Amino acid sequence: MRTVLLSCLLLAPLPAAAQSAAEEALIRQVFAQIQPISFRENVEYCGYVGLDDDGQLVASRATRGDEGSCLSDDPANIAVITASYHTHGAYSPDYYNEVPSGDDMEGDEEEGIDGWVATPGGRLWYIDTEDMITRQICGIGCLASDPRFVAGDMGHIEQSYSYSELVRLLEE
Repeated sequence: MRTVLLSCLLLAPLPAAAQSAAEEALIRQVFAQIQPISFRENVEYCGYVGLDDDGQLVASRATRGDEGSCLSDDPANIAVITASYHTHGAYSPDYYNEVPSGDDMEGDEEEGIDGWVATPGGRLWYIDTEDMITRQICGIGCLASDPRFVAGDMGHIEQSYSYSELVRLLEE
């Protein structure tokens, strides 16, 4: 009986909070690998996270984009996509790249998934497309940051933004 109960518990889906913590840990590993390359090449890198055929949480291989965008390849190793991920490339005073863009949020919403964004300052953002809110998981330097990054260049960065707040901020 204990074996049957244990087997049922192991096969049950993870609660959302546990899956989120596991997804965050995985995405931090992915960004640790691709952020330095993204800075050096001054391009975005992107991909997906999700569940493989065995129900294990995995990340797809990163796709190289260009300076201001990235379109992920279809992931061969993911059966169920749960979120996207992408870097924002190298620091530039010409871009507001310390926050996700409205396009970032819209793209994830169109795909029906959430998203993760890493910035040149080393911030980690999570995009929740159900509520169309992005929230800062951790601030400057929690991920690798571009050595050329200038703190405060964008002014004050809030801990979270609704889609409309973000669009207004980026239009200013």
